[in-house]
Amino acid sequence: MVSPGGTFALGFFNIKEDSMRSYLGIWYKEVVPMTVVWVANRNHPLNDSSGLLKITDKGLLLLLNNNNSIFWSSNSSSNLTQQPVALLLDTGNLIVNTSNKDSEYTLWQSFDYPFDTLLPGMKLGSDLTSGLTRNLKSQNSPGDPSKGNYTFQLDIVGYPQLCIRNGESISYCSGSWNGLRFGGIPQLKQNTIYHYYFVYRKEEIYYTFELLNSSVYSRFVLSADGIMTRYVWSVENQSWTPYLKLPNDFCDDYARCGPYGKCNEDNSPPCECLNGTVPKVPEEWNHTNWSNGCTRTNPLSCNGDGFKKFTGLKLPDTHRTSWLNNSMSLDKCAKLCMNNCSCMAYAALDIIKEAAGGCLMWYGELINIRVLSDPQQDFYVRMSKKDSDEEEKLEGKSGIPKMQIIVFSSVLVIVIMILCISLILYKRKKNQKNYRNMRGNTEENQEEELDLPYFDMATLISAANNFSTNNILGKGGFGAVYKGVLKDGREIAVKRLSENSRQGLQEFKSEVMHVVKLQHRNLVRLLGCCIQGEERILVYEFMPNKSLDYFIFDEERGKLLDWPKRFVIIIGIARGLLYLHQDSRHRIVHRDLKAGNVLLDDEMNAKISDFGLARSLAGNENEANTATVVGTYGYLSPEYLIDGIFSTKSDVYSFGVLVLEIVTGKRNRGFNNENHRFNLLGHVWTLFIDGKCSEIVDGSIRDDDESNLSGIVRAIHVGLLCVQRSAEDRPSMSYALMMLSSEWTLPQPKMPGFFVERDPVGETSASRNTVVSVNEVTISVLHPR
Repeated sequence: MVSPGGTFALGFFNIKEDSMRSYLGIWYKEVVPMTVVWVANRNHPLNDSSGLLKITDKGLLLLLNNNNSIFWSSNSSSNLTQQPVALLLDTGNLIVNTSNKDSEYTLWQSFDYPFDTLLPGMKLGSDLTSGLTRNLKSQNSPGDPSKGNYTFQLDIVGYPQLCIRNGESISYCSGSWNGLRFGGIPQLKQNTIYHYYFVYRKEEIYYTFELLNSSVYSRFVLSADGIMTRYVWSVENQSWTPYLKLPNDFCDDYARCGPYGKCNEDNSPPCECLNGTVPKVPEEWNHTNWSNGCTRTNPLSCNGDGFKKFTGLKLPDTHRTSWLNNSMSLDKCAKLCMNNCSCMAYAALDIIKEAAGGCLMWYGELINIRVLSDPQQDFYVRMSKKDSDEEEKLEGKSGIPKMQIIVFSSVLVIVIMILCISLILYKRKKNQKNYRNMRGNTEENQEEELDLPYFDMATLISAANNFSTNNILGKGGFGAVYKGVLKDGREIAVKRLSENSRQGLQEFKSEVMHVVKLQHRNLVRLLGCCIQGEERILVYEFMPNKSLDYFIFDEERGKLLDWPKRFVIIIGIARGLLYLHQDSRHRIVHRDLKAGNVLLDDEMNAKISDFGLARSLAGNENEANTATVVGTYGYLSPEYLIDGIFSTKSDVYSFGVLVLEIVTGKRNRGFNNENHRFNLLGHVWTLFIDGKCSEIVDGSIRDDDESNLSGIVRAIHVGLLCVQRSAEDRPSMSYALMMLSSEWTLPQPKMPGFFVERDPVGETSASRNTVVSVNEVTISVLHPR
């Protein structure tokens, strides 16, 4: 059966071509591969390819096999039916229509019994008159459509919100409806593709959406691992494009930071207590166990308590603990909450109507709070009299109004800032003048002054033994790095750009301007520079143990790095990247993270080096685009290498490759295995999926203490999460670091980017245009296609 407009088809299908299990379902007729949106007999497949769908004279749909055994029924019969008819609509809804003497009505519809997919026009929620509840239920696995563990529902126990459950436990909740959207999904905005609606009335409560253009296909799907994703069909690419994903990050996990804790994805660690509260169990908190959350610094006394305003946060969970009134003003809401000792917080129900937007109150502990990138709503939390009085301390004993003190304080701060800035500018100007004098008259026309110590050429020539080949520590596309010893005995590393270096003046300036501002134990420290004639030289702290690739890719030297040492190196790299992405003055994308750019100090601590290709992201930028792709083959993410789009997730991809190289002891470039022709990522992925993680591990650490095995497997798992094809699927560095350092259950990784198989002549069998990873050479000119 095909819908009138040809959008959907109803019929029998098999999950696999060679499978004897058959299902009755609905799918998009013109979409390839087949995309099933509803299955009738998901828990009871037919055991052969034959089946019969029958409608009785009472309007009951029956699915029968060859022996007339019933495998599924619609449970829709009625004694009032006349000439019942089954129809497949262009919405994808299978309905049974019937009529009586006066009218025609729908006796049953598949939209009331969803599969794992929410289509336009479907209602997610409850009919309070009939008791019908419409939820999505995940598949057991991608090859098994039977009911899985996860449910996506509109939870109406308390003020309604969208929630994902794993069995009976909640794994995600969106926050309550605030008049515009569900508060915890700021990215959910009205757009040109679809409109969404939330209906809350005594007869029914539901969420639905409708497409603005019927030629566009869009659907919500609950995956077997509990991820809710909105997809939009791309006609150009002939594929489903992810549009929205829930949960989206670490902080979306339900009640991640416990009662009175707030989660911030951009912080490490991500959990902190609300003002006026402290960790309930500090020992657990310090060991990244935040489940017990926070407790009030001072207990409530009811009489005399006050309220503190919080903004920029997702409102607390409303499951079971909330009360609402649609018509009450915010002032009346505050008074009502103040007079009820059990009321812990309140907020306006509708942010569009502001002060007259109704009342939402919470009873009990406040949980599931997180920092939002697009804050919309304020809420007010009950505080003890002592904590409330802290807000009033500005008034002091003099009786001066608080506003006057604030104004006076602000003016004083501004004056002090002006004086400090003036002093800094004066000293900087003086230093630059001295710097120019040190560089000589030939450098007076240099366009940009570099604010760091200057080394004269004679000093560096002497320190590096006239740049003797015996002093070379390493080489790259930029030139060579030499070991040097200053007259005071300090050891240094001298990076000298060669005449033919692909790293020119711009890259040199970039490295200086980035590194001079960075201070972190896992970043190599820049000591100074030298510019004289055509010479451009950078002077770094000396790393006695060279670079990471010197050890992990050598069979003998690799034995010097047992798993504990390798794990410390991985954590150090992660912390260095987290600092660049989040905690440095400017968010920095390294763009050339690889084993050769990770140096090791005398204690084998990792330090990221070589910032010649680094780029800063503006405060409001999440990604940037370039016409010139730079970096190292084998470490470049798909979206960067193909489309020239780079972001912090590009570095995450490089980090993932590096983690897998550290675990396997194999280079991503030129990886060979006698059993297949996959690259390193494909090799690790296939063994991981088959549960053969021990075969992935470098032989020099495979026989280490067996207690290390779980940590090694976890590192492999995190590495695969970091190299997923889609940037949106990859974790942030803060999340990756937390996953490495914890024992949480990890999400299942998707297929890696550049998961390819080489043919006998070294090219990929998938496509001659597919880029094969090469991790030796740093490239600085490569135009994306």
